[in-house]
Amino acid sequence: MAAALKFICLLGLIVLVSIVGLERVNAAGECGKSSPDNEAMKLVPCAEAAQNEKAAVSDSCCAQVRKIGQSPSCLCAVMLSNTAKSSGIKPEIAITIPKRCNIANRPVGYKCGVYTLP
Repeated sequence: MAAALKFICLLGLIVLVSIVGLERVNAAGECGKSSPDNEAMKLVPCAEAAQNEKAAVSDSCCAQVRKIGQSPSCLCAVMLSNTAKSSGIKPEIAITIPKRCNIANRPVGYKCGVYTLP
């Protein structure tokens, strides 16, 4: 029941961010022409793994992290984005997902705010 409620809240947040995102001017930033908040929506499969370090990380989550993680600054911006924060993502746990996905070419030691990628 609680998981279903979290999913519905996350889905509502995604819709809201999508509507707001459509009204913004797209400028190049950490994630190119996409905002970190829009990129964060692609990480919905990672929601549980980013809140619980003991949760399994799904293949779809790892695939999205591999794509976004091609730009460490984008991945960092996504993990610290307003969308991630309001979704209950814990940055100290989210930062461990690239390692938990066994991504060999992850930027070990990359500083992401007060966090460091393991």
